[in-house]
Amino acid sequence: MWPLIETKKGDWFPADVESSSMHGLQAYKVFIAVAIILGDGLYNFCKVLSRTLSGLFVQLRGTSSRASLTIEEDPTASPYSPKQSYDDQRRTRFFYQIPTWFAVGGYIIIAATSTAILPHMFHQLRWYYILVIYICAPVLAFCNAYGAGLTDWSLASTYGKLAIFTIGAWAGSEHGGMLAGLAACGVMMNIVSTASDLTQDFKTGYLTLSSPKSMFVSQVIGTAMGCVVSPCVFWLF
Repeated sequence: MWPLIETKKGDWFPADVESSSMHGLQAYKVFIAVAIILGDGLYNFCKVLSRTLSGLFVQLRGTSSRASLTIEEDPTASPYSPKQSYDDQRRTRFFYQIPTWFAVGGYIIIAATSTAILPHMFHQLRWYYILVIYICAPVLAFCNAYGAGLTDWSLASTYGKLAIFTIGAWAGSEHGGMLAGLAACGVMMNIVSTASDLTQDFKTGYLTLSSPKSMFVSQVIGTAMGCVVSPCVFWLF
């Protein structure tokens, strides 16, 4: 595809720019890749969401006993359905050790903390920029985790570029849009990369019957150590 697009030099993009410039061929490479991965991820996100809402609607109407969906197709089915094998029941029991309210509450607390602290560290990054990022990030995190599961390749940097262009254009060059975009890129990359990494770890733990609580605590300890060690390394060198 790239040799074909390169033949359009001077027509689709200026002919006097380098191939690595975002005003030239590089822009097509970045945005076409973002569109493909994001489109595929959003499709599966909407498919899972529609099945979940449909299952909840059936359950609220009291007709779940007549549903013909299997446990793989019905995400609202009981986690201890007799249709599951003994090993799958044990894996599901381990998987549900972390309640949903804990995950949602933790995300809200982290979002509130970042919204309150980051504008004091980067004055060009307004609090409502961070709030919008945290509202949109779960959908992009799902897309990144889905893509990483298919390709074993996290595209967190690609979603970071999306945050750079969006927040940078929103802030404007006269209000420090470059720095705001770079800071927003760091926030977005941390969210979506953590989502794909944790999903891979939890998948491994699910298959090996490992405790998800232990894996989550280990991730927290490693992140806390990085918050202390990384600034010290930058300060020393």
